[in-house]
Amino acid sequence: MKVAIAGAGAVGRSIARELIRSSHDVMLIERKLDHIEPESVPEAKWVHADACELSRLEDASMESYEVVIAATGDDKANLVLSLLAKTEFGVRRVVARVNDPRNEWLFDESWGVDVAVSTPRMLASLVEEAVSVGDLVKLMTLRQGQANLVEITLPDNTPLAGKAVKKLELPRDCALVTILRGGRVIVPQMDDPIEGGDELLFVAAVDAEDQLRVALRLEN
Repeated sequence: MKVAIAGAGAVGRSIARELIRSSHDVMLIERKLDHIEPESVPEAKWVHADACELSRLEDASMESYEVVIAATGDDKANLVLSLLAKTEFGVRRVVARVNDPRNEWLFDESWGVDVAVSTPRMLASLVEEAVSVGDLVKLMTLRQGQANLVEITLPDNTPLAGKAVKKLELPRDCALVTILRGGRVIVPQMDDPIEGGDELLFVAAVDAEDQLRVALRLEN
C-alpha cells in the first residue's frame, strides 16, 4: 500500500517506520528544510514541500497514493491537506492528527477526514480504561463519529457472570469484538461464558451506547 505522510517530525517519522516494517511504500512530505533527514528513515521517499500547496502535491503524484496521513503539528495544515487529498486527488483513506482537542469537531468528512486521531483524547481514554470498572470507556471514534470502539471492564460481581455470549441482548448496530481475560485475547464464540473481571471491547453506533449499557446491566 502506498502511504503519504505530511509532517516529518518525530510523529511522522515514527509512523513511517512502523508502516515500512509492514512492507508499505511510504512518502514523507516536510515543509521545513531542517526537518528533512533522509538518513532517519532511509527506506521512505522524502519530499521537501508545503503539503497545503496543490501544485506541490501534484508534483508528488498524490493521486497515486491510497492513504494520506496529515501528521503535522498544525491543525489548520492538517485540515487543508485532508480536504485537498480527498477532493482533488480522490485519496481513498485520509487520517488526520488533531493537536488541539478544541479543534476536534472540525475533523470530519466535510474536511475530507476519514479518521481523526486526537492524542490528548487517546491518552485520557487509556487512563480511564486503566482505572474504570463497570462503565463504558470510549477508546476510538470510527466512521467520522458514527461509531465508537468502546471498552468495559466488568466488575467481579457482574450479574452476567456465567452467561454465554449468545445470551447477551446486544442492541442493533453493536458488536462484541473481543474479550480480554488475564493475558488472553479471546475471539468470542457464541457459547463462550462471560466472567467477572473480563474486559469487553465493542464497536457500537453512537446512538446504541445507552442501550448497550442497559444490556450489560450498567444501568437500572
